[in-house]
Amino acid sequence: MRKIILLITCMFGVSVFSQIKVLKNESLVEIGKDNSVGLYKKEDKFTINYQDLNTSNLNTIRSFSFQNMDGDVSGLYKLIMDGFTTTPDENILLELPNDIIELHYEKNYGQPTVQFIQYINKNRKYVGKSQFLNKKQVEKVFGRVNGKFAMYEKPATINHGNGTKAGSSQASTAAPSSNGNSKNKKSKK
Repeated sequence: MRKIILLITCMFGVSVFSQIKVLKNESLVEIGKDNSVGLYKKEDKFTINYQDLNTSNLNTIRSFSFQNMDGDVSGLYKLIMDGFTTTPDENILLELPNDIIELHYEKNYGQPTVQFIQYINKNRKYVGKSQFLNKKQVEKVFGRVNGKFAMYEKPATINHGNGTKAGSSQASTAAPSSNGNSKNKKSKK
């Protein structure tokens, strides 16, 4: 009888004082990828990862993220594609919550291409640059080739115990900033 009581006491003590909880693993969903540039989604947050060509270490992967508020992902895609049709005179500046992104257009072998230039933490000292992407590569990254672009508008479906969906109070981030000054000319390689 003492052994049964001791066993029950030990089991009760372990379950009451347990400090480890198993959490649900939320992973990134790949929307599209081409070579070293990819677009990923987690809940309502979109992340673009790229291999930084501006560092001597070619294994450096950088990223920038933004919320999909007011269709920002579709707006960014349209903005990039419009730049292939009519090449802008200057780089297009985008202000994100943590970074500044420039869309740099250039012709490579007669074909229009775009490059992401990231000013990390909005500091002009720390710059990351992606590879140049042509129109087909941008379509692939934004999931237009594989049909995953339909995931842009799907709402987050995370339950917080009370049945409500996760919301976001972050401002829209993929809107281009106005740059009326001429100091933001195309950067040289």
